[in-house]
Amino acid sequence: MTTLHNKVRLIGNVGQQPEIRTFDSGVKLARLSLATVDRRRDFTGEYVSETTWHNIVAWGRHAEVIGKYVGKGREIMVGGTLINRSYMDKNGDKRYLSEIRISEIKLLGSPGDRPNQ
Repeated sequence: MTTLHNKVRLIGNVGQQPEIRTFDSGVKLARLSLATVDRRRDFTGEYVSETTWHNIVAWGRHAEVIGKYVGKGREIMVGGTLINRSYMDKNGDKRYLSEIRISEIKLLGSPGDRPNQ
């Protein structure tokens, strides 16, 4: 029997300052958007670049690293699991969201805008 894995690995740039939240228990949650660029040839042979935005979620130690070292523009590599979930918006409409719940992060390139400390 084949074992299937839900694994994602992305390298990209952080789109805005990460949102860091600390719960009463002391556990931290970080949310950020990550831009990846796919460069390919179109049907005319010209190179085109397509930017894709990914929702990234980090808990605990990874959230602490993001809060301390990751700012807008920072190039990072993340690895984790693709999570699809739904929620009700304030108008009562059901919305769907895909997120990457990370289990690893590597800081690459320039630091970008440093978070306020």
